[in-house]
Amino acid sequence: MFKPFKFYLFLFVLCCSFKLSAQHTFNLSNTPKLNKIQDSLVILSEATFAAKTNLERVEKNSQFVKKFISALKTNGSFNFGFDSLKRISILKSPDNSFRIITWFIPTEEGTYRYYGTIQMGTPDGSLKLFPLTDDTDHLTDVNAVSTNKNWLGARYYEMIPVIVNGKQPYWIFLGWKGNNATTNKKVIEVLSFDKGQPVFGKNIFETAKNQPLKNRVIFEYNKANTMTLTVESKVNMIVFDHLAPYDTKMAGKFEFYVGDGSFDGYKLNWGKLSLSENLELKNDPSPNDDFYGKPIKASTIITKTNQ
Repeated sequence: MFKPFKFYLFLFVLCCSFKLSAQHTFNLSNTPKLNKIQDSLVILSEATFAAKTNLERVEKNSQFVKKFISALKTNGSFNFGFDSLKRISILKSPDNSFRIITWFIPTEEGTYRYYGTIQMGTPDGSLKLFPLTDDTDHLTDVNAVSTNKNWLGARYYEMIPVIVNGKQPYWIFLGWKGNNATTNKKVIEVLSFDKGQPVFGKNIFETAKNQPLKNRVIFEYNKANTMTLTVESKVNMIVFDHLAPYDTKMAGKFEFYVGDGSFDGYKLNWGKLSLSENLELKNDPSPNDDFYGKPIKASTIITKTNQ
């Protein structure tokens, strides 16, 4: 179990030094305007998924992006939840310093394109964005540290704020990353800020004993199946299905990988996420397990974020 008030903590609320009381004032007079724009966004979002061709989807999504940016430019938008946009994930940091917005559109080929932005909280409510550019198809090393300009796209559904011994905080994200016609992926990603700029990936993941640490973790599995990847309060860990092929002869062919009934997990330990295997957990049914084989709105246990 984690030992509270030691060096490493999963925090519900980070550093009071952000002086939240002076920031992010919500201009209530703009709520009707934002509600009206949201109604239009819902229509565009559903039209994007109803479109029959890639070209139509891209066009509808472009209209959605343009309309969404106009909404975010509205003073006070940072505290407007856009709760009616069910296909969009919005996760806000507990310190109100930023929120990350992610979504995807499917293609006719069975693949996916990911979209998103990081909206920073500003004292005067003005807009400051870091658009996320999905560069999955061009990344030669998926373990490399990256920026918002060469992002490994995903739809994030859970946020875990972390502070280590009073140092600069970072945020762990759990995300769904539909892959192709035969497999889906899930990711454990890390976001930090260096001189005010977003950085994805951090050398903290132990994926195998006596192996170099990795910057992120990517799971790939059979598209017809689901995979549990969540935060479990009973053990204070990020817990996930152990994936294995139906047949040992299929090792390395991820279209044959499914959960084998056992669980592994990551626990924050001396600045890294240590891998624990064969955890004794009950796989309780959860709506988080399937949202199309889909990204899900997770019920966060250790930390509660608004989506």
